[in-house]
Parts: sequence; C-alpha cells; structure tokens
Amino acid sequence: MQPGELIYREWATFTGTPLGEADLARAWDCLAEVMDPEVPVVSVVDLGMIRAVAWQEGHLHVQVSPTYSGCPATEVIERDVRDALEHFGFHKPRIERVLAPAWTTDWITDQGRAALKAYGIAPPPKGQGRDTLRDPGPAACPHCGGTHTEQLSEFGSTACKALYRCRDCLEPFDYFKCL
Repeated sequence: MQPGELIYREWATFTGTPLGEADLARAWDCLAEVMDPEVPVVSVVDLGMIRAVAWQEGHLHVQVSPTYSGCPATEVIERDVRDALEHFGFHKPRIERVLAPAWTTDWITDQGRAALKAYGIAPPPKGQGRDTLRDPGPAACPHCGGTHTEQLSEFGSTACKALYRCRDCLEPFDYFKCL
C-alpha cells in the first residue's frame, strides 16, 4: 500500500475515481461529521475551519484554520480530523495548520449559525467583521430572540465567547465573538 491510498479498496472501486474528485467529496462528508470539541453541535466544516482538501503527492492534504492562534482545542481538532479521515478509509492524511489568512466568524456557514443558536449560543452577526469585537452592541437572545440584552463579561465559557444576559427572559447566554 502506498501513502495516500484508500485503506478500503471497495470504496475506490465504488467511486471509480480513486484519488479523484469523488474521494474528495467523501473526505468533505467525513469532515462534516467532526464536531468542534468546545461546541459539540457544530462541525469543523460549518465553523469554517477546514480551508481546503486536496490530493498532494498521493496524500490527502487538509488545511485547518483554528478560530484563533492560541485556541487550546487546536491540537484536539487536528487529531479528531486525522482520526476521522483514517477511520473513513484515508491512509495517513496530512493536516496543515493555516494561520493566514486568520479565521473569521464570516466563515461560519448558515447551518453552523443555526446550530449555535439552537444550542443556546448567540451566533455572531454575518459580515460584521472584526470591528464588532471592540463594540459588539446588543446580541439577540438565542432563547427568546429579544435584543434587550447586556454583556456581563467579555469572556464566556471559552475565550471565543462573551457572557450575556437577556433582560426580557432573564436567561444568561454565550455570545460567539465576532472576529
């Protein structure tokens, strides 16, 4: 077996295009099942952390951008990505950490934003960019939808979230900081 070959030959036969586009689609499907360890209802794909998947020199090559350079979950995420791909049949995938361009909340998919909200975390506004980190303003409550909210702390359950409270329903909630 050569590095980068599929472990399960029947998959290669099934796709008819080993090391081709069909297998890249399978890799993306696999990665869509890898959940973020800090927000286990959102995949690393829906968080926009997977920047590229391609074949390079016979290996599946995956570029992963952490949500910020000091994220303590980065190594766990990279391990989970590698383990999932190997479990799915990709032999020794190469994982590359990509820091530039820096990850932004604009890369979170609509599905990811909906999953955050359903989990009780206010998603960041789309397309707002980094300026809202300094003055985030009110966040829509993920529980009642009210915007009569206040920030209690710049940090929530993780460094990438702030702690808010809704003045309408009185529920506290995390707000995913806009980067």
